[in-house]
Amino acid sequence: MRTLESLELMELIQIGFEIEASDVMLKVGAVPKVKRFSQVSVMDESLPKLDQPTMRRLMESVMNPRQRNRFEEHMEMDLGFTVEGKCRVRCNIYQQKGTWASVMRIVPLTIRTLDDLGLPQVLAELCSHRLGLILVTGPTGSGKTTTLAAMIDIINQQRACHIVTLEDPLEVMHQDKTAYVSQREIGIDTEDFQPALRAVVREAPDVILIGEMRDPNTMNVALQAGETGHLVFSTVHTASAYETMDRIINMFPPHEKKHLCQRMGGSLRAIVAQKLVPRADGNGRVCALEILVCTPTVSKAVEEGAFSDLYHHMNEGSFWGMQTMNQSLVKYVKAGVITEQTAMNYAGIASELKQLLRR
Repeated sequence: MRTLESLELMELIQIGFEIEASDVMLKVGAVPKVKRFSQVSVMDESLPKLDQPTMRRLMESVMNPRQRNRFEEHMEMDLGFTVEGKCRVRCNIYQQKGTWASVMRIVPLTIRTLDDLGLPQVLAELCSHRLGLILVTGPTGSGKTTTLAAMIDIINQQRACHIVTLEDPLEVMHQDKTAYVSQREIGIDTEDFQPALRAVVREAPDVILIGEMRDPNTMNVALQAGETGHLVFSTVHTASAYETMDRIINMFPPHEKKHLCQRMGGSLRAIVAQKLVPRADGNGRVCALEILVCTPTVSKAVEEGAFSDLYHHMNEGSFWGMQTMNQSLVKYVKAGVITEQTAMNYAGIASELKQLLRR
């Protein structure tokens, strides 16, 4: 049995990285655990239960004085750090039962390509846009960061442009390739999203990545940037294209909704909604995607606020690379990658998927 004094945070992260865990989970009174393929398990049977002094020592090893003061004041915070040569870590530190705890997302330093991820070619085609708004959506842990990193890397390789990312915290590290990349982390490189968003359009960007659409102000700035000659990527925690549009529109007062629909109709280029689905062989997960591409017909539906029509357009839009979540799941079932029962568990519309699987 290991002693508490011998535990080091970087060692625990490295163990998680080597077993391909997505998260390392630490709290007082429990042994370190990992989340791997959506299942939580003990990291190593030889590790002891953590106590408060050990937990505090582990967390303070990656916090600067400003971050320590912020945590003491707010009792929760996000930060990012790098395990050299291995991975980037997005760390959330919080309190539970009056003691410190943390969940740390492991992000490999190697940026995986769309082919590596098994994602469709239409995502690469979306990267050729010079302006507008592309949203990647899905619940927490659905792989949005990985998909966006692959898309940004395509632009980084192909375009001599300026890419600016605004993230809280910084997750994927992009090195300059053909493009020039500036990555700004909230709390380290800028005080908050709002001043960073106001400043970003004065930094001669061509491509802007905003970590998350958090509020109407963020949405407004993203739309303005997309309308004035920039390509903007961001995320929303929604499960479908319809929910994404509904969430965005409902961020704003009723009297602004018609004008906002018109702006979205002109700026939106695509919505990619994704879920990570367990493979039939138990060896990892695959990414099921709902893809809405803004053809003239789709843009008109968005402009008119006819969001209920979007599903039909995706269902009939395979020529443009569109697909519904159910169509994506059926492809995986037919290929033997996932089981029918798993597909039903992740269905967009369960009754429709049942009919598709019977055909």
